[in-house]
Parts: sequence; structure tokens; C-alpha cells
Amino acid sequence: MSDTSDTILEMKHISKLFPGVRALDDVNLKVKRGEIHALCGENGAGKSTLMNILSGVYPYGTYSGDIFYNSHLCKFKNIKSSEEKGIVIIYQEFSLSPYLSIAENIFMGNEQTSFRGVINWTKTRAKAKEVLKAVGLENEDVNLPVNSLGVGKQQLVEIARALSKKVELLILDEPTAALNEKESDRLLDIMLELKAKDVTCIIISHKLNEIRRIADSITVLRDGKTIETLERDTDEISEERIIKGMVGRELNNLCPPRENCPIGEVVFEVDHWNVFHPDDPHRKIINDVSFHVRKGEVVGFAGLMGAGRTELAMSLFGKSYGRKISGDMKINGVHVNLKTVKDAVNTGLAYTSEDRKNYGLVLIDDLKHNMTMAGLPRFFSDKGVINRNNEILESEDYRTKINIKTPSINQTAGNLSGGNQQKVVLAKWMMAQPDVLILDEPTRGIDVGAKYEIYGVINSLAQKGKAVIMISSEMPEIIGMCDRVYVLSDGEIVGELQKEELSQENIMKCIMSRSGVTAGKGGN
Repeated sequence: MSDTSDTILEMKHISKLFPGVRALDDVNLKVKRGEIHALCGENGAGKSTLMNILSGVYPYGTYSGDIFYNSHLCKFKNIKSSEEKGIVIIYQEFSLSPYLSIAENIFMGNEQTSFRGVINWTKTRAKAKEVLKAVGLENEDVNLPVNSLGVGKQQLVEIARALSKKVELLILDEPTAALNEKESDRLLDIMLELKAKDVTCIIISHKLNEIRRIADSITVLRDGKTIETLERDTDEISEERIIKGMVGRELNNLCPPRENCPIGEVVFEVDHWNVFHPDDPHRKIINDVSFHVRKGEVVGFAGLMGAGRTELAMSLFGKSYGRKISGDMKINGVHVNLKTVKDAVNTGLAYTSEDRKNYGLVLIDDLKHNMTMAGLPRFFSDKGVINRNNEILESEDYRTKINIKTPSINQTAGNLSGGNQQKVVLAKWMMAQPDVLILDEPTRGIDVGAKYEIYGVINSLAQKGKAVIMISSEMPEIIGMCDRVYVLSDGEIVGELQKEELSQENIMKCIMSRSGVTAGKGGN
């Protein structure tokens, strides 16, 4: 590390202030040439902010400290100036234009022109095929719109786009957050292939098993400060070791125990539920699903991507997904027909979407309004007149209660880290005082420390007698948090497992069988 020729990047004494928040405080980062370097830390630790400084999103002058790239002091004014040096960043949210072709997306902003700025389409398509081959998509038609591809392939198109710019240092911010296990493995393999071609990679990820698999070095940030850098050759790199650096303490149990939580009578019951695709009335998405949830119970919905879990949840929540919906629903023993989201909320049903930024929050509004909006008509207003004092007091109470890390409830929601945004979404529905909560991927894209806190919030909901449905793609999370689990496959329930039967093996047996329940069936 002392040999500067082996160092491609060095960031020294980087500090960055936002209104009311010190995002980075004297951060140092050194990256060796040709390595895969991981950045770990809780949400809000400053990982993305540091990379946004490096890539020119936050230009020189908006932060203090120095960036040395290939031993030269760099003062990037924008993304283009960093890309000219060979630094390319890929964000968690895709920057692809969905209706443009694959080829057009790859060379957007880097158009292949001939004379007088006219795009050479023959050259564009040929070069697109060339870079797609490098990421294993050589069989894709480059003329198809990019939204015809699945999420995993779109992520690979993002990488192909980076490679088309002759990248020397590739930054990937949570690249596998929305991918299934197979797609994630493919992306990690490509990173190792890029490393073999002397492309240096910096990866931000909360998936510590992936970090351990591919990273040569791991730098841990906590509260905007550099804690330590671990080297694969010299240091112990275990999930426990990384977690301790991230949160400042050991987390022996990744899921906190739920105590003093008796399970009561059935609160939510669904019988023979059927849903058809919103654009194809002949395509059945949910087929004859029946289940129940009791008071104080956390019930999991497990299954592979595309099993129909989110579609089921949204169809239950005021028929916000699907058509030709049929079946029976009871809340607290009373038959209900929830035609709209408003009906669902007024009847005591809440749903937190897996996409918190689009469906959970108003990002340009403050925390106070985000937290109170669902309960505003029932709990914070009288005959249409909002009780501002009550709104402020309740918002502040919940901010403290579930440890939302922000200097003020007047902070804009879009400025919070992912974990704190998720807590705001949970607070919104807790303040609406529902009887049943459906939590769809409640910890997606969230670090291990914030996950632990959100698990605590879920446990507190169960202790208050709420019926909680938890949809998650992370089997350890399902196993650690749930009292009972329904397994879905192709829109059908193919298994029901009690707490003592829960294991990854039993869940996968149910998924693979599709012939009914393979490992125990609970009754009412």
C-alpha cells in the first residue's frame, strides 16, 4: 500500500456538510489498482456521499479534502469530468431510459457519431454487441427496448454501458439489491472477470456474504467517519467482524427475540382469493389462496421472485393490483369488501410497499407530513381542520420511539438514508393505528444495524396485538422473525410451516414440490 504505483485512488480528509447534518467527517480511503474494494457501513454512514464526491456528483468546492487519482490531484466539476478520467459509477436505481433500445441506452451521452455529429447506427449496434458480450448478454437483440429485459439483465446493461466508456475504476452502489440469488451470482462473477482485466472496482453493499466472497479490501464507515480497513490477506474477514465495525458493537442475534407476546384470536382471514393480471384478463396471477393471521402473530410469505407475493398483498390492499378479483376477506371476524385504498385504511389494513421511494413516501415533503398523512383524517383533524400541535407532538414522539436519525421532523424525507426512510414509512402506518399490517420487503437495501432496529419495531407491533404479514426474499429474515410461514409459488400457496419447522431446506422443498405441503401444515 505504501507504493504509490499500486494505488489508483486516495481520498484524504474528506468532509461534507448538508443542512443540519455532517455527512462525512475527515474520511480517508485508499484503493489499490486492480482490486475489488468494498465500502461497508450502516445507512447514513456516508458511503454513497463519499462516492458521489469521487464521481463529481458533488463537485469540487462543495466538500473539503483532496482526491488523488493515479497520483494526480483531481478537482471534478461534474460526472463528465470524472468519466473522462475513467471513473464510472452505477447507482442502485437504474439510470436507463426504459423506452429506448438497449444499444441507445449503452451509448447515451457517449453517442457513436460519424461526420458532423450524425449518429452512426451501424457502429452503435456493432459496439453494443461487443460490450454486451463482455457481460454475458451476447444473445440479446440490441434493438429491443431495454424495459423488455428483466431487472438482472438491466443491471448488466448498466455495466455494459460503463465498459463502453473505457472504465478504469468502476463504482457499484448496491448493485445486487433488486436481484435474485442467481442474478447476483452472475453479477459478482462479472466483477471478478473485470478484476482479471485490471479494472478496479469499488462496491457498496449491505450483503455481507457477497462482500466476503469477492472483496480484497473492506473499508468500514460509521457516522461519517473511517473506522478501519480490513485486508483479505492479513485480517480476519467474517460477517461478525464487519458488523462490529459497522455498528460499534457485536450483534449476536441478527433478529431480536420477541417476548411477552401471546398469540390471540384470528384477526385477518382470506379465503379462496383469485386475481387476474391487470393487462391480461385471461392470465391468473393468484390462484385460490387462503390464509389467516392471528392477533400478536408475525406471519411470513416466502417464495422466489415472481411467486406472486407482492401482487397478492396489493390486491388485498384496496384492490390496488389486478382485475377480476374474487374471494372472501374478514377483519376481526367481519366480512369486508375493500374497493379502494381508502377503504382499506379506514377498515384497519395497512400496506408498506417494497418501493418506499415511489409508493411509501413523498420525498420532497418533510418527515412530519409523511408520518401523519395516513392517519390525518382520523387522528389529526377535526371537521377538516388539522390540529398542528397534535401532529407535531405525535411525529416527534414516533421519531424518538423508533429512533429515526434526523435533527428535526421538518427534515425533507428525500435527504434521509434508506434505513431512516423505511422507519418513516413504518411510523406512517403505526400512527394510522391499523389492526393488520402487510410489510413488503421492509428491510430491502438496509444495513444490518437498521434491520435490527426495524425488527424491534415489528416485534413491538406484535406485542401491541397487531396482526403482521411479512413478505421477504431473505430466508434468514423470514426464519428469524416469523411465527408461521406460508410459501408461495406461481401464485399458489404450496406450503405452511410452523415456527419449529422453519428452515431454508423446508421452504425450498415447498417451493420445488408444487404438489402441496411438504413439511407440516398448521391449522386454525
